[in-house]
Amino acid sequence: MKLTFYGVRGSVPTPGPEYVRYGGNTACVHIELNDGTDIILDAGTGIRNLGKKLLRKQDDIHLLLTHNHWDHIQGFPFFAPIYQAGRNIYITPGQTTPDTPYAILEQMSGSYFPVDYKTLPSNICIEPIPDNVSSWSVNSATITRNKMNHPGNGSAFLIEADNARVAYITDNELYPPYKKATDFLDWVNFAKEADLIIHDAQYMLSDMPKKSGWGHSVAEEAVKLAMACRARQLALYSHDEMRTDAEIESVEQHCQEVIEIGQMDLKLFAAAEGICVNL
Repeated sequence: MKLTFYGVRGSVPTPGPEYVRYGGNTACVHIELNDGTDIILDAGTGIRNLGKKLLRKQDDIHLLLTHNHWDHIQGFPFFAPIYQAGRNIYITPGQTTPDTPYAILEQMSGSYFPVDYKTLPSNICIEPIPDNVSSWSVNSATITRNKMNHPGNGSAFLIEADNARVAYITDNELYPPYKKATDFLDWVNFAKEADLIIHDAQYMLSDMPKKSGWGHSVAEEAVKLAMACRARQLALYSHDEMRTDAEIESVEQHCQEVIEIGQMDLKLFAAAEGICVNL
């Protein structure tokens, strides 16, 4: 399994010289399995660059969406494979409230976008998973989902394949002021002994309580979850749109200190565009 980050920013794209090292594109992660299967996690602006790479292939594409907030679907209209005649693209929408599985396509209609999704030459199939189904297969991978703590809800995903386990838990508030969809111990069980956890780390304690309830986690809370899971690696993800390269580096250093205090064998890094992890 080969995993590559194409977009790591939360909320809105952030161009400019202060955002070069980690990148300014919004959420998108690509997983290529050993059997060649392409799995994409979210369709933020990072998916545009991924599309250039996937044009070289004709294989089916499997897109897992956490939810429909703009920073997770806004790159889809610029994803080159959707303009390839006959290309098969299977989209699994997140468990949102309200349930709007076609939102990613409907943004390409009316006055929102000049190309209507109904004219696309690719074969796009929206595949909602029934609420009573928690796990399913995508070729050689087993996909398991869990409900996020986030306004409008959504789904986190665990991908198991090639003897590796990756948990993708973005836009998740571990300790929200509202009723939790999933509590801390359930998250521990969900991502237990993962080879890599990608978790929302948008805030610092200094952002609280102002941003409590906005649907994102304090970075050190993500570290504590990874330690409780006994995960091998943790990628801090969904960086705040205002946080510069230097500030993200500071967040990473603070989280390293938390790991040292906990005396845990956990590799941590702040996710950045272009980082590739072989699992």
